Amino acid sequence: MRIYLETERLWLREFMEGDARLLWELDSDPAVRQYLDMPEAPTPEQAAEVLARFIGWHARDGGRLGYWAAIEKSTGAFIGWFHFRPARDIPEETEVGYRLQRASWRKGYATEGAGALLRKGFTELGVTRVVARTLVENAASRRVMEKIGLAEVDRYLYDNRLPAVKYGLDRDKYTEQRQEKTPGSVGPGAFV
Repeated sequence: MRIYLETERLWLREFMEGDARLLWELDSDPAVRQYLDMPEAPTPEQAAEVLARFIGWHARDGGRLGYWAAIEKSTGAFIGWFHFRPARDIPEETEVGYRLQRASWRKGYATEGAGALLRKGFTELGVTRVVARTLVENAASRRVMEKIGLAEVDRYLYDNRLPAVKYGLDRDKYTEQRQEKTPGSVGPGAFV
């Protein structure tokens, strides 16, 4: 198991052969799909295709960006996934995203994982702008975006029919925010 990132309570690891069942179970929950353009649960075959795409990301760009399985450290349980990859519409932007099992909601895991990816992107990977998207009505996901420091930058219609919102944060603004939260800091190297 190759760990990409470790937080206080999570490991983000590369996806592995055999994880298709975990993806299928995650997306079979109607509550998980509520704010996705996914009215029907995937078939096991479709979950296997998604897994193949996720695994394919690990070979790109030296594994710097992609999709990772979120594992709860205390139990070793799969709780969902995170992505940190080039945005589809503007590849110079890096998009952060997450999908977690319902049992893992309201525990701060989305904020913890997304915040750690944001920090890694800006401090280790040379990312210059991070964005995230969700449907306007997904208040919980929007709160996560705000908690990690992103601000609303655009509203649009996803698939020309669903009201959606885009959040974003530039590295300079991130550095400024971090300095404001660290009294007495004198520069970017003064905080973790």
